[in-house]
Amino acid sequence: MPFMNAVRGMSSSGAPTPPFTTLSVSRPAETITHVEICRPEKRNAMNKAFWLEMVDCFNQISEDAECRAVVFSGAGKLFTSGIDLLGMASDFLQPEGDDTARISWNVRRIITKYQETFSVIEKCPKPVIVAIHGACIGGGVDLITACDIRLCTQDAWFQVKEVDIGLAADVGTLQRLPRVIGSRSLVNELAFTARKMYADEAKSCGLVSRVFPDKDTMMAGALEMAGEIASKSPVAVQGTKVNLIYSRDHSVPEALNYINTWNMSMLQTQDVMKSAQAAMEKKSLKDITFSKL
Repeated sequence: MPFMNAVRGMSSSGAPTPPFTTLSVSRPAETITHVEICRPEKRNAMNKAFWLEMVDCFNQISEDAECRAVVFSGAGKLFTSGIDLLGMASDFLQPEGDDTARISWNVRRIITKYQETFSVIEKCPKPVIVAIHGACIGGGVDLITACDIRLCTQDAWFQVKEVDIGLAADVGTLQRLPRVIGSRSLVNELAFTARKMYADEAKSCGLVSRVFPDKDTMMAGALEMAGEIASKSPVAVQGTKVNLIYSRDHSVPEALNYINTWNMSMLQTQDVMKSAQAAMEKKSLKDITFSKL
C-alpha cells in the first residue's frame, strides 16, 4: 500500500497525494483515513482519472489493517459539480466498435467500470462518513449514497442532474437513493425534475443525519464521529457494516441466516471479552487495545 505509507501522520495538504492526481489522502489519526476530492479549480468535477483512482484508493483502504474508519470530503468551495462533461465526452459520444452491437458492448463495459468507482466504497468494510458542503451534483449524489453516514453543512444542496444532460443516472443514484430516503415519490420527483434539494429537506427525508453550520464545524464533527467508531472492535464494526448491507439487499430470514453463519466464527474473538471487561470496569473503549484487522 504505497500511498498509505506516504500519508501516515499527515493532515490534508490541499494538494493531491501521489500517485493520485484527483485525491488527497491523509491520516489525521492513526486509525482514521481522510480522502478528499482535490480538484477545487475545476469545482471537483469527476474526470477520467478520478473514476480510476477512487477504485485504487478504496481497494487499498480496504486492505489497510490500521484503518478503521474513513472520512470523505471535497476541497475548495463545494463538494463536487459532478461528472466532467468535457473530459468524459469521448467515452460516450465517440465509442469504439465496428457496428451497433460492438459499440453497445463497449459502452456497457465503460458503464460497468464507472459503477465500480462508487460500489468500491460500499464494498470497503471500513465505515465511510461523507462530509458534504456546498453543491453536490449528479455523480456526487451517486457517490454519497454509497457511503455509510452522510453529514452536510447548512449551505449544502443536492441535485440528481442527469436528466438535464439527456441521460438516466447509471452509477448508483437510482438504485441506492430509494433505499436511503425511503420515499419513492420524493426520489421520483428529484430524479424526474432535477430540482435542487437543500440541507433542511435532506435532513428531514433522511438523506443526511446531521447538518452543521459550516465546513470547519462539520469536519470536526466527522472526525470526532470517525474516532468514536475507530475506538471500537474492528471485528464488530466491520462485521456490522457487512451485515447491514447484506440485510438491505435480502429478506429478513436470509439476513438472519447470514449473521448466524457470520457470528459462529466472529464471536470467537478476544474483542468480545475485552469489550465486556471494559464495560464492567466502566472504562472507555478508547483505552482498550484491539488487534489490527
